[in-house]
Amino acid sequence: MSFITISCSMGSDGARIASFVAKELKIDLYDDSRLQQEALRLGFRPDEVGGLDEKAPGFFDRLRDNQFRAYLDLMESVVYEVARHGNGVIVGHGSQFLLRDFNCALHVRIYASEASRIQRLIHDRHLKEDTAKKLIHKNDQAHRGFLRFAFHMDWDDPSLYDLVINTEKVGSDKAANLVIAAAQSDKIQTCSMTALESMERLSLLKKVEAAFLQNDITLLHYTIEVPKKGTVYISGFTQFAEEKNRVLNVVKKIPGISRVDDNIVEVPPGML
Repeated sequence: MSFITISCSMGSDGARIASFVAKELKIDLYDDSRLQQEALRLGFRPDEVGGLDEKAPGFFDRLRDNQFRAYLDLMESVVYEVARHGNGVIVGHGSQFLLRDFNCALHVRIYASEASRIQRLIHDRHLKEDTAKKLIHKNDQAHRGFLRFAFHMDWDDPSLYDLVINTEKVGSDKAANLVIAAAQSDKIQTCSMTALESMERLSLLKKVEAAFLQNDITLLHYTIEVPKKGTVYISGFTQFAEEKNRVLNVVKKIPGISRVDDNIVEVPPGML
């Protein structure tokens, strides 16, 4: 089985390459549309899922802090959830960063010069040169801004990728074949059960964090752990018994949780 993350610039032909690789390897492709479907399947509301893509910082400026953090938790939860299946091609969404510690994932960056990308947009979308250039600049700024703002990550950091391919030099077809060959290499390990379980627990953790934020529960007062599949352990402090009950009820409603253990301690007013 192969799990591949593909990061690409507009006009580099990365989306087509990702689609071809998924088809040839007979694994699922997780682009914006498919990831939104996965989020709905996980139980997220349609209004939460509609903007599940990489947004420029200007988008986050319009969100309250809790909304922004819940948005990221949603995105991370979906990425971990699809990764736990152990195979697939996921495009963008910070997946090269979120899955950087999993040796069974192959991280690919598809690159091309700006001039080459402009010409591709002119040819493929029948745009004027000036329009294509502006569109590329806007898209690049959005991607870089999102990754820097959300993860403090440099999109061009070579340490995030196992394979960087310049489609201007090798062409899209050859680039796709290079990705397939790398994914089938003996050096790329099949995800172990431990890795898959770890991704599943991370996905559940992010679901809980998102639920806390969406319900205006202060994360700083609590520690959330997912020691095993379906089990959540919450420890922390509250001044009111009603707050403890609200926390536990919020968590119990999250799909995928079968058991909730807690060590939430009530403290006198003014102690928090």
